Amino acid sequence: MIGLLLLGVVALAVGGCACVVWAERGGPRWARGVAAMTLAAGELVRHSGKNRRRQVNGTTGGDE
Repeated sequence: MIGLLLLGVVALAVGGCACVVWAERGGPRWARGVAAMTLAAGELVRHSGKNRRRQVNGTTGGDE
């Protein structure tokens, strides 16, 4: 069951990446929308990882 869930997540990620490439080459409007959502999700994951590392290291604020 968990394997199917993981396979679904990987399929969504690959599809999102394909839409990013297709939209960059002038794809249809829906592909540009999916590409924008994929890029936004990537930014959220990146920001979440930075916050998690900051909490583990004990940094509470300031410049990095």
